[in-house]
Amino acid sequence: MSKWVYAMFIEKTKMYNRLTKAEVEKHVENLKRLDEAGKLEFCGVFKGYPGVAGMLLLKTESYEEAEELCKQEPLVVGGYAKYKLKALQVADKENNYLLGN
Repeated sequence: MSKWVYAMFIEKTKMYNRLTKAEVEKHVENLKRLDEAGKLEFCGVFKGYPGVAGMLLLKTESYEEAEELCKQEPLVVGGYAKYKLKALQVADKENNYLLGN
């Protein structure tokens, strides 16, 4: 069975520089909820990539579920960011790094 994770790239909009502490706190609360629900593999901030704020790696049952989570991200809802969502097939020891058996 193939395993997938979904990478949400958070891209800054022109409103990003108006981001308030309250909005950042909403974003962090959302990260905590995703983590507690087992939907967040990891997340982080990019440095040195103009226009890109960060990334979330989501563990969901489908691309559609991941996209719904992206649409609920407070930075997106508030207009401070937009997102790009990419599906990543996991290559690991369990699946022989996608080489097959």
